[in-house]
Amino acid sequence: MTNSVDCSLADPQVQTDRIRALQGTHMTALNAYVEGLRARKGDVPFFDPSDGGSRARLLLLMETPGRSAAAIRFTSRDNPTGTARNLRRMFDRSGIDRRHTAIWNAVPWVIQTAGGRLRAPSAADRRNGAKELGMLIENLPLLEVAILAGRVAQGLEDTLHLLRPEIAIFKCPHPSPVYANTSPAIRARIEAVFMCAGRAIETGHPRECVS
Repeated sequence: MTNSVDCSLADPQVQTDRIRALQGTHMTALNAYVEGLRARKGDVPFFDPSDGGSRARLLLLMETPGRSAAAIRFTSRDNPTGTARNLRRMFDRSGIDRRHTAIWNAVPWVIQTAGGRLRAPSAADRRNGAKELGMLIENLPLLEVAILAGRVAQGLEDTLHLLRPEIAIFKCPHPSPVYANTSPAIRARIEAVFMCAGRAIETGHPRECVS
């Protein structure tokens, strides 16, 4: 299976189809997790049902959701953003089957100032995000590998080790164009980590290639 769906969530029909796919059994537990977060934290996107859902073997953690006008939205490589475009490229080159993946954020709710502007996660935001990680990991029983993209996600490394010591953890820069598109060396580092994680998933020996 290819990673690219060759469709963007900017397309209303794609959005409609993706919302319908949330009814899949692989999404039941994660949808409940998201709804619980929404009840307490506000604006939280869904996991993308075109990914693996609760059957994921690889979890990619980034930072925090951006703003979107969509009534129902997703943390997805198919979003119409520069970060998502970079993610599609990295996943495609790695050969990782998207049915083995889940994409999420270290602070999974939108954070903003009193004036409504997005802001970077504070230390308190990061601590609150870490508190929610345990329930997520419980809903990913097949998880073998985690990629922590960027410093905010990498701050969860110790928490992940405590929650699931057997998970192999890889670290790389955030795939945002602000970082990944400014230096060939940074892009190469990200690609190398995705390739290594792909080999780990393929061989079933994730700790042979830990960054």
